[in-house]
Amino acid sequence: MTEFKLLMADTCIRCEVNYVFSLNMCRDYLTDGPEDLTVTVTPEDISSEAVRHGKYDPNPHSEGYYESLALYRKICSALAMRGIVLIHGSSLMVDGDGFLFCAPSGTGKSTHTRLWRQVFGDRVTMINDDKPLVRVMPDGTAVIYGTPWNGKHHIGGNLSAPLKHICFLTRGEKNELTPADIRDARTSILRFVFRPDDPIETAATLATAEKILGAVSLWNLKCNMDPEAAKVSYEGMIGK
Repeated sequence: MTEFKLLMADTCIRCEVNYVFSLNMCRDYLTDGPEDLTVTVTPEDISSEAVRHGKYDPNPHSEGYYESLALYRKICSALAMRGIVLIHGSSLMVDGDGFLFCAPSGTGKSTHTRLWRQVFGDRVTMINDDKPLVRVMPDGTAVIYGTPWNGKHHIGGNLSAPLKHICFLTRGEKNELTPADIRDARTSILRFVFRPDDPIETAATLATAEKILGAVSLWNLKCNMDPEAAKVSYEGMIGK
């Protein structure tokens, strides 16, 4: 058994795992503070995660990878009761404000945030390119956090920012940003929020998602892969 503690979304999580894969992946988030919760991954959890992905390769490296996915699944399930949710998307920070771009896999959200880095340079800091956490604070604001689970290119860092905007992306020939209707945003966000298997945790997740939608500006963006897409979305969101 390998044990370590990581600090993520201002929560100290004691992790009990079978392989060192997760420990190595989480090195930038390790802490020695008092734990808020403990998550244990069993061999059965690893096998179940492999089945979820439609394959199973019983070598230590593959089992370590499946275990890292099972660990994050169990962490996010536990965090649901603390007003913290995983929203699948690519997130960045500009001038201290957080932006989150959501779209189905293959639509181009990572490409879009790469365009932001290309256009705005050092003003842009990537938070997480795949699986950030969002927390609702006591004052009703939302904060977005980096996590070690940051996509196949491992883009992001151990940092956070006030989440100001959520933008739902679709492909289009022309770049067009429009405000998202709250009712449509509720439907859209359900495609990207991690929902635990436990119904009580799922209910808590949906309640938190509703609070997040009320705390940020919501947008729909039709975009192409031209750098102009970054300018159109950024200037439209900040009202420039």
